[in-house]
Amino acid sequence: MKSHTEYLWMNTPRRKELVHITPLLDEILERSGISDGFMLVSAMHITSGIIVNDNESGLHKDIMEWLERLAPEDPSYQHHLTGEDNGDAHLKRILVHHQAVIPVTDGKLDLGPWERVFYAEFDGQRRKRVVVKVIGI
Repeated sequence: MKSHTEYLWMNTPRRKELVHITPLLDEILERSGISDGFMLVSAMHITSGIIVNDNESGLHKDIMEWLERLAPEDPSYQHHLTGEDNGDAHLKRILVHHQAVIPVTDGKLDLGPWERVFYAEFDGQRRKRVVVKVIGI
């Protein structure tokens, strides 16, 4: 068993967006030399997450609108009493989770036919990290 760790640095131009990272993960997997195991992809910030879903712009818009309905921007969040203005971003991150584990088979990410991996940003426009750890043989 071996492991390989790399970090992706994200800095989105918009405060809220989904960033397709599957090609970057493919490159990391290739560098790892691991052909069978798992890849952990974990957003290392409390206002961002990782989503595995379809790479379709209408769905992306639906996801962001759905999250906004469930955790809307709202100045009355208790968190804002600390001087912050991103209470909704913390709640959105809870809804999408902070990480995903993806199987690796025959040296490839073992995703479904339409599955792709996205970094989900809810309080962007600043530098944040994603850890990618591949474990296997």
